[in-house]
Amino acid sequence: MKKLFTNLTFWVLAAITSGALLGHFYPEMGIKMQPLGKYFIEVVKVFINPIIFITISLGISGMNDLKKVGRVGGKAILYFEIVTTFALLIGIIVAHFIQPGAGVNTAAIKGGDISKFTDGAKAFSWLQFLKDNLTIQVLLFSIAFGILLSKISKREKIISPLQWASKYIFKGLHIVMLFAPIGAFGGMAYTIGKYGIATLLPLGKLMLTVYITMALFVFVCLGLILRYYKISILKFLNYIKEELLIVLGTSSSEAALPSLMEKLEKMGCAKPVVGLVVPAGYSFNLDGTTIYLSMAVIFLAQVFNIDLTLSQMLTIIGILMVTSKGAAGVTGSGFIVLASTLSAVQVIPMEGLALLLGVDRFMSEARAITNFIGNGVATVFLANQEKAFDRSKMEIAFSSEVYEYDVKHEI
Repeated sequence: MKKLFTNLTFWVLAAITSGALLGHFYPEMGIKMQPLGKYFIEVVKVFINPIIFITISLGISGMNDLKKVGRVGGKAILYFEIVTTFALLIGIIVAHFIQPGAGVNTAAIKGGDISKFTDGAKAFSWLQFLKDNLTIQVLLFSIAFGILLSKISKREKIISPLQWASKYIFKGLHIVMLFAPIGAFGGMAYTIGKYGIATLLPLGKLMLTVYITMALFVFVCLGLILRYYKISILKFLNYIKEELLIVLGTSSSEAALPSLMEKLEKMGCAKPVVGLVVPAGYSFNLDGTTIYLSMAVIFLAQVFNIDLTLSQMLTIIGILMVTSKGAAGVTGSGFIVLASTLSAVQVIPMEGLALLLGVDRFMSEARAITNFIGNGVATVFLANQEKAFDRSKMEIAFSSEVYEYDVKHEI
């Protein structure tokens, strides 16, 4: 019993449940809990870029063959494109056959303000995406710095302080993660309090279809990818369960990104692979977002009884293959990308976005969790591809009953 009450997973799960109950029965109080989730995410985000910088810089500087860096990066980009395209096709096929938009009442369209998303769609550009996405900027700078560091003869004078900083950054992260239940409580209380369970009913079929599709993608597609290297998807998910609950409670994969990087290293993935793949995947390997965007477009076509031709379907696939890569680092990016896609297709009325405003927050959890798992699987797969994976570490990590942020032993 004592072990249960010192388990972070237990407290995060209890916090999510408590937050949902508070938001449902006392919505005004639940809405007031928003700062707890918001500021927890903001504090964790402080750690993301320093961890990316140190992980990549130290990893690359320790490599004997710099060609390996380019090879890992190339394989990562190819992997991201193949898997996200597969996710896109799954979303379109499932939405086409299940028809979640059939018979949906369009009366809600008049009540939603989508101007900020349509305005954003007009202004969206790759240059703006790179400018706004600090994670990508840090990633590119870290790669350059790591390469430069590897060529300096007396690099130990720089590496030693970075290793010292790395040690204390992770100690600080462990302390912050002890407050994860508070962040999860605030995030869930706000979501339920503001939007309410009742808002799910009109678009319940779409919600259910999206969640089922993402579950199938995780357990079948990502499961088979890990199976190729004889790794169980269930054991992997159990290993990162605390992070998944944090993502669920806060609706943000950022909240657990630094912790995921640390766990992947403990699991046996080489530091340079983790440092390259996870940050890049955060911006370019958005499996959950891709599934949602593809299903949302087909859903809106069904709502307005628009029978898309094969040519139009192929156009949508082509546009989403590009625009979905920009669905990170920009405020309201999911809707902005969706709006820009509808604008490019010019077949589906833009005002249909208003239908999705009420349930988008509830589907963001599914998107964030799927994105999060997808990046973890990508890192494990590519580490194995590069023979930069220690299976003995994985066996130890998977056999541990509980992975805890034990500050007492770390400090």
